[in-house]
Amino acid sequence: MDLRAVPAFDDNYIWLLRDAEGRALVVDPGEAAPVLAALGDVPPLAILLTHHHGDHVGGVADLLARWPATPVLAPHDDRIPQASQRVAGGDRVSVGDWHFDVLAVPGHTRSHVAYHGEGLLFCGDTLFSLGCGRMFEGTPPQMHASLARLAALPGNTRVCCAHEYTLGNAAFALAVEPGNTALQARAETVRALRAKGQPTLPTTLAEECACNPFLRCNVPAVRAAAEGHAGQPLDDAAAVFGALRAWKDGFRA
Repeated sequence: MDLRAVPAFDDNYIWLLRDAEGRALVVDPGEAAPVLAALGDVPPLAILLTHHHGDHVGGVADLLARWPATPVLAPHDDRIPQASQRVAGGDRVSVGDWHFDVLAVPGHTRSHVAYHGEGLLFCGDTLFSLGCGRMFEGTPPQMHASLARLAALPGNTRVCCAHEYTLGNAAFALAVEPGNTALQARAETVRALRAKGQPTLPTTLAEECACNPFLRCNVPAVRAAAEGHAGQPLDDAAAVFGALRAWKDGFRA
């Protein structure tokens, strides 16, 4: 099994998972050209889509023009018209010899899903390394619950986020929890990787649970930082998450 993050646009990653015969599963192809270049003449086994945003689905039409029979798995959302199979939380899907559980993770969008299996998590724009997605169509309790659902997966799960945001996210995470030694080490690793032009992904859930403030809303230091920025006590972890997300929305390193 070969996993590859294919760069697209300014900071997107399109994920390719290849089997022993070189056939690939394609996740969130926002544009077709990088995928066509990577696959050559080998048609993909399937395309998995996490949500409807153009930088995740924009390349699907061109890929289907090249390989019309390619299955396209996507959430129940009319804004993704190319789907050949609709999926929802609780479903289990098979692609070649691989099997994935579909997780409903609303918040970034109302119909966002993630795919977990084979030790991997394709989470679109719900979870980023040291961060999380903006809430365009969801509420803080929804997004917090979605992130908690992901955080409960096995710690050795490799997290395949859709954007290279880790360096910027590290600056915010350190502002929230400057005394976190695991976060300090992660931030140093991230700086070194980006200085060499290398991706910071995939990460692992264990590393994210140790370092990512949005997965640490029950940690006293994180709660205290959120309350300090909000200027008021916060009732629960979902409220802490909401305060952190609002803080991050206006944060400048």
